[in-house]
Amino acid sequence: MLNFDQKLAVITSFEELQRNDVSLGRVNFQYEDSLYDRKNVVYHLHPNGNGYVYAGLLKGYPTDDKGLVNIRNFSEDSLRLLIRDAIDSLSRREEAPEPKPSRKRKKVKEEEWYGLSDQKLTLKLEDEMWYIYSGLNLEMAFETYEEAVEYMDEEGFARS
Repeated sequence: MLNFDQKLAVITSFEELQRNDVSLGRVNFQYEDSLYDRKNVVYHLHPNGNGYVYAGLLKGYPTDDKGLVNIRNFSEDSLRLLIRDAIDSLSRREEAPEPKPSRKRKKVKEEEWYGLSDQKLTLKLEDEMWYIYSGLNLEMAFETYEEAVEYMDEEGFARS
């Protein structure tokens, strides 16, 4: 298993990826030239060595419902191959549309999300916009549910 610094060295060798530090010492790497809405290639690389790579457009990788592969136990060669495949998959359009997550989302108008120390945020659909509230205070607003969920994930929040 590679440690954080070793994984970081592999990932930063891909010049087309831009580093984006997020909370709790985690790091994302984005591919700005992606032909899809998805830009995160490496998601939440943690100082403990855990992290994820987006493989939602690839076959042959064990992904979760968001299309992410856990890279905790990857070797250098395996990690390098996965990242190259991920970048390549975001660089070309197939004739079929971008795959949708396998889990069906019901029509939700309000959700509660929790972070560290039981910090609670509420995601609400109002007037065709998605708003994130901390108590009565507005924190963020998004045009789509998917953007709001990506923000919550990046900030370390999970649905209740």
